[in-house]
Amino acid sequence: MAVNTPGERWVVLDTETTGMPVTDGHRVLEIGCVEVVRRRLTRHNFHVYLQADRESDDGAIGVHGITSEFLRDKPRFADIADEFYAYIHGATLIIHNATFDIGFLNNEFALLGQHDRADISQYCTIIDSLAVARARHPGQRNSLDALCKRYGIDLSERTLHGALLDSELLADVYLAITGGQTSLSLAGSGGDNDGAGNQVSTIRRLPPSRQPSRVIMASEAELAEHAARLEVIAKAAGGPALWAQL
Repeated sequence: MAVNTPGERWVVLDTETTGMPVTDGHRVLEIGCVEVVRRRLTRHNFHVYLQADRESDDGAIGVHGITSEFLRDKPRFADIADEFYAYIHGATLIIHNATFDIGFLNNEFALLGQHDRADISQYCTIIDSLAVARARHPGQRNSLDALCKRYGIDLSERTLHGALLDSELLADVYLAITGGQTSLSLAGSGGDNDGAGNQVSTIRRLPPSRQPSRVIMASEAELAEHAARLEVIAKAAGGPALWAQL
């Protein structure tokens, strides 16, 4: 199972399209990317809706809800191609069912005659999170919805598919899968059941505008008691306690 190292720059990517397959002339109409560096979301995201110059299939609209009327004043892929290329270049792309999205994005570059960019695998590392999930959970449902429920990730905002929201959810899922932690609940704490008898706590992303948490400083008496405890540990261990070394 391919899992990238913590120091790499990940771009968790998703697209919405006018339909499928790409060989029937369908186009990309939304791109959403979430940047993760050292396993932390940076909020340096990339998100754009695109005028696709063709109607979406009814089935596709039923999935993402994006209409031609909504896209009427949006840019075309040609308008954002350079910015998008610069954003993903050299990154490790995390994509759920990567063949689908990469095929569509390669096609968009090819339609512009930018054939040096029309094979994203040549300048990005691509990890298919669906393949990673199937290796971790063989024989189980591994759709994004199913994985969010399995790992206790909040789905309340996902009434329709959306490229940026789905990328944010996938980032949470991928971090959970590759972190080796499948339950975030503590013994005796509350939480939901994942359907397999395991208790999990729901992950909820807090808004950047939230009030900062209150910081409670230790009192002088507490600090003195802490120092005394370290002395006891040092005597028992025959050397300074780890906390003292830090």
